[in-house]
Amino acid sequence: MKDILNHLIEHRSLSKDQAKEVLKKITSGSYNSSQIAAFLTVYLMRSITVEELGGFREAMLELCIPVEISEYDAMDLCGTGGDGKDTFNISTLASFIVAGAGQNVAKHGNTGVSSICGSSNLLAHFGYEFTNDIGKIRKSLDEAGICFLHAPLFHPAMKNVGSIRKELGVKTFFNMLGPMVNPSFPKKQLVGVFSLELARLYAYLYQEHDGNFSILHALDGYDEISLTGDFKMISNSGEKLLSPESIGLPKISPDSILGGETVEESARIFDNILKGKGTVPQNSVVLANAAAALVTADPELGFESALEKAKDSLYGGSALKVFNALVNPKTTVSFSN
Repeated sequence: MKDILNHLIEHRSLSKDQAKEVLKKITSGSYNSSQIAAFLTVYLMRSITVEELGGFREAMLELCIPVEISEYDAMDLCGTGGDGKDTFNISTLASFIVAGAGQNVAKHGNTGVSSICGSSNLLAHFGYEFTNDIGKIRKSLDEAGICFLHAPLFHPAMKNVGSIRKELGVKTFFNMLGPMVNPSFPKKQLVGVFSLELARLYAYLYQEHDGNFSILHALDGYDEISLTGDFKMISNSGEKLLSPESIGLPKISPDSILGGETVEESARIFDNILKGKGTVPQNSVVLANAAAALVTADPELGFESALEKAKDSLYGGSALKVFNALVNPKTTVSFSN
């Protein structure tokens, strides 16, 4: 690791093979926590290259426990996090809306590192029990149209860096990797990234993807469609600059989509939206991201039709039914007005 750190400190980058080998050694326990922290810190101070990101990604996918569910044609909706915007769990809500609209979902998620409430924190609060049992995962897809893949259960090699990431408390290149290392290897993916530079890197890597993909980045820094301004959407068919108005939704203020300061507050927001009690901005932002996912899954659908399908799922109660089918109703937390 000393040679690697000196190499990086001299403003040089790693080749794809070097990056792959380093990550494998990190996850195998070959380096101590101080060395790993130093390595992670390098990428807080300089940009990652496409070769480095590609090497890290390959290592993670080779080391993961694969989930064989290709017959379900399930898609993932996942953001990098790390945008510092403290929004509520938009992509998680959108996942239930998408499943309610008839598109199977294999949601890859984790506990919050640089945020208070990640998707795993949220579902655990509602009583969902994480599993890597393929029978239970398939049952979830059969009964709910969605399964949840808690990252640590499928990336056991990450146990050597989990505590270090938590202690650092800031985004690292592992945030960049999250959406790209879903262990079910989905052919359809909607991914959100926290910077335009990272969106370009993702676009380059996803050119090798043999399915449908869309990469989202709001120009004011969100890793999703925030409706607070214009956003980029990069997909198989090219790159578009879109505005809230161009997709038939209102422009909203950043304050209107803030999350809670605790897991409990975040869960309350989630619960209200899913039960049709969300505010117009809250509903609009989850519908926008759900529609983007549905368009990604079926490019011939068109955004307007996708938005209508998303609205039917949320307002018609299908998204809530999906949630209740995934999480045991007896342990689901319900909030009163």
